[in-house]
Amino acid sequence: MKRTNRMTRREFFAAGAGFAGAAALASKAPALGAWPGAPGALRRAGQAAPPKSRVVLVKTDSRADGVTKCLDLLGLDAFRAKHVLIKPNFNTSDPTPGSTHNDTLTALLARVRDEGALSLAIGDRSGPEDTEQVFDKKGVRAIAASYGAKLLNFDALGDNGYVRFDPPASHWKDGFLVARPVASGECVVSTCCLKTHQFGGVFSMSLKNSVGVVPRKGHGYMRQLHGSPDQRRMIAEINAAYRPAVVVLDGLEAFVDEGPMTGPRKEAGVFLAGTDRVAVDAVGVAILKELGSNDAIMKPRVFEQEQIAWAVQLELGASSPAGIVIDTPDKASEAYAEKLRAILAA
Repeated sequence: MKRTNRMTRREFFAAGAGFAGAAALASKAPALGAWPGAPGALRRAGQAAPPKSRVVLVKTDSRADGVTKCLDLLGLDAFRAKHVLIKPNFNTSDPTPGSTHNDTLTALLARVRDEGALSLAIGDRSGPEDTEQVFDKKGVRAIAASYGAKLLNFDALGDNGYVRFDPPASHWKDGFLVARPVASGECVVSTCCLKTHQFGGVFSMSLKNSVGVVPRKGHGYMRQLHGSPDQRRMIAEINAAYRPAVVVLDGLEAFVDEGPMTGPRKEAGVFLAGTDRVAVDAVGVAILKELGSNDAIMKPRVFEQEQIAWAVQLELGASSPAGIVIDTPDKASEAYAEKLRAILAA
């Protein structure tokens, strides 16, 4: 098969390690060993501490309210005059949190449109379900059409639709492909769910959502990923290939065991948003702990979770609980945030 454009080692880390100087290995995280060649995988002595990462938290029972209040509080002007791609969690058509809720998707589309985006697109690839079938079952085609958004199936882009990342000493055997609309995207919005992952990921939030930018068909990537003892590190490594402009996590409901398609659920009644995937996922794991989850969630400290700890090594975001600020708009949200701060610090 014809190889797609190959990204060099320097370009790979420039694309993904944009939090320059931001990674100090969390004091409570396991010693994983630096990824050879990663720039500044451990913050050097005397180097200034990185700025703290904001995660906004809204307690709500409405997805439209959650999206609106989160983005209002975050205060970004990220969409104006930009070509915006929304990357949902459409691995299957299962009800939320098995997949992104249509109300969350439509609220994001409306917000991005109303803030003056030049164009809108929705892009993902599914698995184990067929992507086109997921689009049909969830009614995504009609939603995209109503907002004038292009609908992209990342499994149908063709050879020229991907960028190859082949960093040295990664846990991917021969590197991996990333959908070009994401790797080269001007403004990517990642929207994810709140859930556990029984097939090796432990949890599935914004870092895990990036698995959907790697093609499933014709390459054996998913067999490699799910058969590897390094699965959680490989998930983190995909995230070094791009940086979303914003992450929105729908936590109205959560899978607290099993997942990612189905599982026992609890009402969390919360939305999160931020620009730092590591920080958003860390707060998400704290929510699962607060709800009560399985041993793989409850026993390790948040920054001991391997997805998070390896993402820290790759300088993808906050390196410890001290590097995260949780902002809230009201008393109910603040009361819940205070519980999560204690869990993060434990």
